[in-house]
Amino acid sequence: MTYELREASIPASFTADSLWKMVAYRKSLFLADLAWRDVCKLAGDKRMISLADQLYRAVGSIGANIAEGYSRGSRKDRARFYEYSLGSARESRDWYFKGRHILGEDVFLHRSDLIAEIVKLLLTTIPQQRNST
Repeated sequence: MTYELREASIPASFTADSLWKMVAYRKSLFLADLAWRDVCKLAGDKRMISLADQLYRAVGSIGANIAEGYSRGSRKDRARFYEYSLGSARESRDWYFKGRHILGEDVFLHRSDLIAEIVKLLLTTIPQQRNST
């Protein structure tokens, strides 16, 4: 499933929330959908169960921290949660790297590119939040 097809399948009741405007959040949800398949594949190898668990937690934390930060009243608080999300994105990339032998190079490269997009968006958003009054 492509990003565009997935977005078209999201119910309006979900996309009506102003949080949906954040591209980094939408992309993190897309990554979470993809990660579910990846985690299932990794967990099929008993040696990778721990890695699969770590990957699932890290990927899920990206969107969760963006949502939490978005709900904060001060820009400083928002920036802090976006920084947590940034850390989770980088951690996810690390877990994908370690699972690339099972997942395959194409999956690894695709997920790495998607994570890089999220990181770039967060690196733009965090200073904007920190420097605003």
